[in-house]
Amino acid sequence: MSSPVPPGPQASSPLFPVFADLHGRGVLVVGGGTVALRKTAALLEAGARVRVGAPALNAELATMAARGDIEHLSGHFTPQWLDDAWLAIAATDDDGVNRAVAEAGEARRIWVNVVDDARASSVQIPARVDRGPLQVAISSGGAAPMLARHLRQMLETQLDASLGELARLLGRERERIRTRFPQLGARRAFFDRLLRGNVPTLLRKRQHLAAEREFTALLHDAGTTSRGSVALVGAGPGDAGLLTLRALRVLNEADVILHDRLVSDEVLQLVRRDAQRIEVGKQAGNHHATQAQIHALMLEHASQGKRVVRLKGGDPFVFGRGGEELEVLRANGIDFEVVPGITAAVACAAYAGVPLTHREHAQSVRLVTAHCKDSTDTLDWHALAQERQTLAVYMGVAGLDRFSARLIEHGRAASTPFAIVENGSRANQRVIVGALSELAQRARDHDVQSPALLIVGEVAALADTLHWFGAPPLRDAPAIAAAA
Repeated sequence: MSSPVPPGPQASSPLFPVFADLHGRGVLVVGGGTVALRKTAALLEAGARVRVGAPALNAELATMAARGDIEHLSGHFTPQWLDDAWLAIAATDDDGVNRAVAEAGEARRIWVNVVDDARASSVQIPARVDRGPLQVAISSGGAAPMLARHLRQMLETQLDASLGELARLLGRERERIRTRFPQLGARRAFFDRLLRGNVPTLLRKRQHLAAEREFTALLHDAGTTSRGSVALVGAGPGDAGLLTLRALRVLNEADVILHDRLVSDEVLQLVRRDAQRIEVGKQAGNHHATQAQIHALMLEHASQGKRVVRLKGGDPFVFGRGGEELEVLRANGIDFEVVPGITAAVACAAYAGVPLTHREHAQSVRLVTAHCKDSTDTLDWHALAQERQTLAVYMGVAGLDRFSARLIEHGRAASTPFAIVENGSRANQRVIVGALSELAQRARDHDVQSPALLIVGEVAALADTLHWFGAPPLRDAPAIAAAA
């Protein structure tokens, strides 16, 4: 008589988490399909000796067997297949076979996982986030596997791939650390400085030798304050969903945030709660003085060992003066990194339904700003007026009369379509469209305010038919309410 399969885990008896060393140990997988393939691949990665039992194998498993990566036990399951197994996984679509594997494993005191059947399993395979030697396992005890998968997806976005390199470095240096800091309290303090310092950042930048030198310096001089660093981060045009994964991680690690005035509240809500926020928005007519203050603030806080984020709207290197800020940091020996953001031209055009290039209308795109250093008119108007190209103009709402007039003077057709995208990607986005000759009047009619991006070119006409976000584009002047 076969041994009964004990009931699965109950709410009162949670699973005991454990990481198993399967290197060189035998594991049986029963099943020859897609699920068995997925489990087999993970077991091989862990170094297990895998035997796959099934009447037939799918193409990928058959290839593994032909290469000698796995052993194929051909036929239907028998308890003898469990000989020399430390773990078994039942991955067939036959409940009877799966139950037979579970009962045979129970009789032999071998852990058995029955895929998608917590009650029949004596061990469960958790959702896993893999960062080399560092692994995070998540289990709901079979109660809510989709919740465990959701949490895994969240952690995948938050845990940088470089954590694996950090774990390998700490593994290699474990004895040196224990020798240098035999007392647990001192060792914990060292790890706190290490993890908040520049070693993780250098590893993420693939500067392994520099990371090892920094580690050694910190190990031998643990009483010093860690050097600070600055990250130039692009916040995009406003929609927090457009932030990169790296930007989210940096925002959650920052001690100080120096942010532009136009960075959206939705983005700022993602900043670490205890981080110091300092608005450094520039005011008209005082840009140079404010930029100097930004430089001073970056140096001040980084010199105190803090992790500083210079949070910019759009992308730091597209009309964002990011290059100037890096030059100041480099000259003062401050470590830095750059996290690109989605620049306004790309994001605002996309959210307005305007393709910046199109085979029938535009083979190139120019990113233009009317705010040029030491000059109000250094633009190449002849080149800008050429047809079959798109102009994405970062200029707010000032000077539209002159801009459109100069383009027309240099040959751009007065009928060329334009689209102004105000508050692009945000909940209050507006798109105003029309012909180049009426650009300034349309902006006045609709009282367009900054931030706004101007798109000039044949592709702008597509906003009428391809819009998908927010209200349809506006063309006519708003109606004026009749006097009472």
